[in-house]
Amino acid sequence: MAKLIALTPCAGLLPIAHGAAEVTEVVPECLVSVAPYAGQNKATSARLKEQVGTGLSAVNRRVGGVTWFGHGTWLVAADVALDGLAAVTDQSDAWAVVEIKGAGATDVLARLVPVDLRAQVFKKNHVAKTMLGHMSVAIVRTGPDAFEIMVMRSMAQTLVHDLDVAMRGVTAR
Repeated sequence: MAKLIALTPCAGLLPIAHGAAEVTEVVPECLVSVAPYAGQNKATSARLKEQVGTGLSAVNRRVGGVTWFGHGTWLVAADVALDGLAAVTDQSDAWAVVEIKGAGATDVLARLVPVDLRAQVFKKNHVAKTMLGHMSVAIVRTGPDAFEIMVMRSMAQTLVHDLDVAMRGVTAR
């Protein structure tokens, strides 16, 4: 019988660093989507607070391990039981998650993303569902010079390539 070895989405692609920016892979232990049934947002939020310490975040925000993900959906970085309140789907292997950090991170992303990510506009724990190049992504500011970027797993190599090219361009100027 063949032995299979589980690989992360960015295995062998990261880390990369150029100039004042560095990209590393983030591997969430557990990631589930939570989509409350009609009229169940408050009850879902209350149950989440009991289970993970925080309820549903506001639109375009992350609170603790709960990230707004658009159209009545949140991603939760924990296994939760919300029977009768929400549709819960395991997303742990579906996403590639990277962190870009360093003094040049905002400049790198400015070359790729049509959203103003400057700190005075896009504050810590703000979430944007947007495009990075031609890919649909979710971006979360995690610190003064740090962002988490989520893309579908199948786009991991393209994400890393696009970030690498932009990082080299910012470094070269």
